[in-house]
Amino acid sequence: MDKHEVARILDEIAILLELKGENPFRVRAYTRAARTLESIDEELDTLVEEKRLDALPGIGEGIAEKIAILVKTGRLPYLEKLKKSTPPGLLELLKIPGLGAKKVKILYEKLKIKTVADLEKACRQGKIAKLKGFAAKTQENILNGITKLQTFGKRILLHSALKIAEPILKALSKQKEVKKFELGGSARRQLETVGDLDFVASSSSPAKVTKWFAKQPWVAKVLGLGATKATVQLQGGIQADLRVVSDKEYPFALLYFTGNKDHNIHLRQKAKKLKTSLSEYGFDPPLKKTPRSEEEIYKALGYHYIPPELREDTGELEIAAKKELPKLVDAKDIRGAFHCHTTDSDGHNNLNEMVSAAEDLGWEYIGISDHSQSSFQANGMDEDRLFDQISRIRKLKRRKIHVFAGLECDILPSGKLDFSDAILKELDFVIVSIHRSFNLSEKAMTARLIKAIENPYMTMVGHATGRLLLKRDPYAINLPKIIDACARNKKIIELNVHPMRLDMDWRYWKKAAEKGVLCCINPDAHRAEDLKYVAAGVGIARKGWLQKKDVFNTLPLAKVKEYLKR
Repeated sequence: MDKHEVARILDEIAILLELKGENPFRVRAYTRAARTLESIDEELDTLVEEKRLDALPGIGEGIAEKIAILVKTGRLPYLEKLKKSTPPGLLELLKIPGLGAKKVKILYEKLKIKTVADLEKACRQGKIAKLKGFAAKTQENILNGITKLQTFGKRILLHSALKIAEPILKALSKQKEVKKFELGGSARRQLETVGDLDFVASSSSPAKVTKWFAKQPWVAKVLGLGATKATVQLQGGIQADLRVVSDKEYPFALLYFTGNKDHNIHLRQKAKKLKTSLSEYGFDPPLKKTPRSEEEIYKALGYHYIPPELREDTGELEIAAKKELPKLVDAKDIRGAFHCHTTDSDGHNNLNEMVSAAEDLGWEYIGISDHSQSSFQANGMDEDRLFDQISRIRKLKRRKIHVFAGLECDILPSGKLDFSDAILKELDFVIVSIHRSFNLSEKAMTARLIKAIENPYMTMVGHATGRLLLKRDPYAINLPKIIDACARNKKIIELNVHPMRLDMDWRYWKKAAEKGVLCCINPDAHRAEDLKYVAAGVGIARKGWLQKKDVFNTLPLAKVKEYLKR
């Protein structure tokens, strides 16, 4: 168990203690210990083995003992006991946007609210607004949060879905009865959120495979089991379907269960014009030559091959009927990334650790961009700290990788940037982002961002709509106008591929590229391992029809330097 996972557990303990009404100093001790762990340079295993944990600031003997147990065993009886003594519904309440442990504790103590259903009922009866420290607006916000939770709760992030699917696909690869297999559905299409998982496999013994699948440890509940299909609820709560077909049927099943629905409908309509029908089992009547792959199915219908990411009925079929679709950007095209944080603001790894991690990925360059001073909640840097960091970056001469000195600069409500031009011009690049005052009108928010784009020292727009998938809606903004402003001013828009953002939305990238706006695929990395988001996030760029030429960080180092100097 690494330091980040242990820190997450310490934060969880702090929340549970706060719900129980424990001494605030005790609660803060756990959060302080979590922050300390995230900032250490040494291996956690070594600190445990040498019994030096309690020498770290903020980690006393009791917490050190719990950390050691976690590292050695992977579990903590103290945490399990805490969870058992906490009504499970209270933890669910914490998922509602805007509700923290303090408010949940008040709701439980004053109104005996234990579940989301209890809370919704109390809101509709007007009881929440009458509580001290709450108000009518708070009550309204809670109701809106419950609605979002009920809507979002049925879906999970693409990143999470792929993580869940990974060990299942690995297990399928080891089954001798399974010949071919693939993840289908919206996850294969790289949709930003996923409602369920679809697995497609081929086998001459389908019943053996479905029976094996239903008995695996990842299954919480079997919802349906047949000779060619198994439907289960996984341990995390999401539903998964496995369909097992013959080798001959496999490409048809994979195509069908990848979707989307409208894309498939158009394919079936085209098949009818060719005097046949198309289903997950094949063509009926069969064609003279039976397709053995998705590529051959498309060809038989008169289309060039359409990658899974583009199968959303957004014009891909019309283009594929006339000519080959553009060659989409690939993970191997990426040469580096920007928008990376360190411990100088709210990152969890220091400058050297972030640079080393980028070197390990084989990148040619990395751009460091910690938060600016107005992001006080993220330990934003003032002028002195910024120049100190620039100095340290400039001294990194003997690395295999080039390090660019940058900044994620806050856009103030007026549209002004958080630092003066005199300071910004000392940087290699500047990402401009909105981190507060989200409630402006669409007109005001759009004008705010355009003013920032017109600043000569800004390089690229960060997370353009501010959305947090399944948690926070985008703020009101006119994205076509933002794209036009970037085109006029020759500025870049990032594709922030942090799993909770994937922002700018894939639906806007084709139009942006047509207008000559470059994309930069950025990880918004706060940990060294977050740099891997870039390779995973290329799927979203592909979904936005982006080619290698459209993506800034596919450029070699010399070209990037030349661009940034301009």
